[in-house]
Amino acid sequence: MGGWRFGDPNGRRKWFSHAEPFGRLPGFQLAYETWGTLNAEASNAVLVLHALTGDSHVAGGVEPGHPTPGWWDSLVGAGKPLDGFFVVAPNVLGGCQGSTGPWQYPGFPAITVRDQVAAEVHLADYLGIDRWAAVLGGSMGGMRAVEWAVSEPGRVESLLLLATAAAASAEQIALASAQLHAIRADPLEGLGIARRIAHISYRSEQELQARFGREKQDDGRFEVESYLDHHAAKLTRRFDAASYVTLTEAMNSHDVGHRRGGIKAALRKVTARTIVAGVDSDRLYPLVQQEELAAGIPGAGEVRVIGSPYGHDAFLIESEQVGALVTELVPVRSGTR
Repeated sequence: MGGWRFGDPNGRRKWFSHAEPFGRLPGFQLAYETWGTLNAEASNAVLVLHALTGDSHVAGGVEPGHPTPGWWDSLVGAGKPLDGFFVVAPNVLGGCQGSTGPWQYPGFPAITVRDQVAAEVHLADYLGIDRWAAVLGGSMGGMRAVEWAVSEPGRVESLLLLATAAAASAEQIALASAQLHAIRADPLEGLGIARRIAHISYRSEQELQARFGREKQDDGRFEVESYLDHHAAKLTRRFDAASYVTLTEAMNSHDVGHRRGGIKAALRKVTARTIVAGVDSDRLYPLVQQEELAAGIPGAGEVRVIGSPYGHDAFLIESEQVGALVTELVPVRSGTR
């Protein structure tokens, strides 16, 4: 199965190891990457959190150890919105790009978004970061970002939530359930089927119709079928099926209000300066979910709407619109750049 394995090139990865018991784990390690330099006051650190099949490789090209280019390369680097900040991007606990996950041993326990953030708190402590200048995340990364702001409000100065939710909806759980059944029936083939199902929900009906319509290839297959096959093959080469199950189940269980008196009570705990944004064509995480976040987080204001034909994936594609939101959230400040 795909994913990073010991003996593969490390690439840009660094590791943090937590040797003490952590829930039902005897300990864990997180792979992470950094860009920039932490200033003397440790006040310029930004945490970037990836989506389901993302990883720590936010910026940079394809290189040994990193089979895909940086997934938010438009944000990190000279002259880009996060230029001058110390950017930290961990591979999520349960992932398959260097962090502890089911790829390491059988019987890996179920984990939650809350567990994943608790692991990242230990990483922040290790790096000497008491307070993030910003925490940024979209989709699953946005789930972790809002959990950070609720569970550790004093450690998050500003917050960007993109195309995400306070809790997984019934429809999101249903779509994920079909994917999980496919993987459990046949991990290798099932992972490809899961990606096909997911990718349909990541894009908009309008985009698929405009790009492919009912056009066929020379072999008689519809072009849109070939498109889904391509994305399925790409994922199975670089991702682990068991990690896909673990992370999908964590997303399904996500409810920031669980044991906190409900979503409204939980969101009132957020003290970070917050921007919530959604995509007008997103059918997987519709704007109503971002409206719930914005209404519940003190001072968040109105939801910012990213106009795009690309559906949910627009938070990764619409670099100018996303970059403008990042610049608004964390503008140049004396002593941080």
